[in-house]
Amino acid sequence: MDTVLNIVKTINAYTADYILVFLLIFVGVFFTVKTRFVQVRCFGEGMKKVFGKFSLKGGKQKNGLTSFQALATAIAAQVGTGNIVGACGAILVGGPGAIFWMWIIAFLGMATIYAEAVLAQTTREIDGDGSVKGGPVYYIKKAFKGKAGNVLSAVFAVFTILALGFMGTMVQSNSIGEAVYNAVGIAPWIIGIIVALASAVIFIGGINRIASVTEKIVPVMAVFYIVSCLIIVVSRIAYIPESIGMIFKYAFVPQAIIGGGFGSALKQAISQGAKRGLFSNEAGMGSTPHAHALANVEKPHDQGVAAMISVFIDTFVVLTLTALTVISTLYAGNGILADGVEAGVEKTNMAQIAFGMVFGNGLGGVLVAICLFFFAFSTILSWNLFGKINFEYLFGKKAAVVYSVISIVFIFLGSCLSNKLVWELTDMFNYLMVIPNALAIICLWRTVADSAKGKK
Repeated sequence: MDTVLNIVKTINAYTADYILVFLLIFVGVFFTVKTRFVQVRCFGEGMKKVFGKFSLKGGKQKNGLTSFQALATAIAAQVGTGNIVGACGAILVGGPGAIFWMWIIAFLGMATIYAEAVLAQTTREIDGDGSVKGGPVYYIKKAFKGKAGNVLSAVFAVFTILALGFMGTMVQSNSIGEAVYNAVGIAPWIIGIIVALASAVIFIGGINRIASVTEKIVPVMAVFYIVSCLIIVVSRIAYIPESIGMIFKYAFVPQAIIGGGFGSALKQAISQGAKRGLFSNEAGMGSTPHAHALANVEKPHDQGVAAMISVFIDTFVVLTLTALTVISTLYAGNGILADGVEAGVEKTNMAQIAFGMVFGNGLGGVLVAICLFFFAFSTILSWNLFGKINFEYLFGKKAAVVYSVISIVFIFLGSCLSNKLVWELTDMFNYLMVIPNALAIICLWRTVADSAKGKK
């Protein structure tokens, strides 16, 4: 396990530091310019699309999903352990300044995810039975004709199955097991069985059952977590200005808190912001377009602007509240991490320690465990669907049962394996997904630009 972990960590270090950061920033800037800052111009329109016809009961659709169901499924994938465990890991390793770089990646990512949603809509296909299918594999084939398109789409499908359908769900069940064990002492493997069985029941109902569950879970879990964090923020209001100041200060002088030389520390802060930002909002990764392709909307632009709001909610609301909660309790005001890393504080228990500072260790641990359960469980549902779409793309619909059985086994195994290895494997395949997806949306930029201008 240690040997495999070291190999994967080395691959991830080079991928994140020398490919991912530059690629995500380039794609985000590219589409921000080409769409004339669509994330600013059309932000209000996006909010109206999402909340103007808000409903927890979209109902079973004859084909595809309602726009909100598709968005809820996408947010369920985005708002997961990355918003709690991932954000804590970024702060712990890259310092509070990593949050600033997460914000930058998210702002640019709003334009990127607009492009992904638009292309997912314009390239989706309708089967003979009326069912809708779509996602990056379809716009990759459009971007690259012939054998190149077939190879790249197949490669992306394999990465997605491994990253989301198998490894990704392991991360989520692992985080649930760790959080529940830390809070109430129940063995992780027991939680693994419960999560695997609950997932199996929902998987059996297909896409409509998944959409029905996510459109109810997502708003409720978001409100519960936001209110819990706001209670902490209000109770630590005297330290919030200092906390915000630390985010900006250590974005540019991270060596002052995480040690090392200026260059290496800055690279650490930026790379942590980029890779944890990717894991959190998934803009550019090619995961959420699977959900956006299923939305029944008048024109691709409508789902594009709605998709932007998912990144805003994920990073600028949920993740920022996590950051302020952790920084105001553990860093600001001579907190236990004010001088750097403290023994016993890890990304898996950091949020629970922060919540415990206000709610008490017992209640704080339970609250984080509840939030992590719903965040991670909803992500399992969405990621399983995205993996299934790609599995069927490669092997046909009859293979869906095989995929579901394998994924359920991985959900259980995730609760029992090493947390570090599970996270590193997921990161590796997430990074690999970005490359073919980013290349394809850049090639099809004109379609995106026309949509942003109202031509399509």
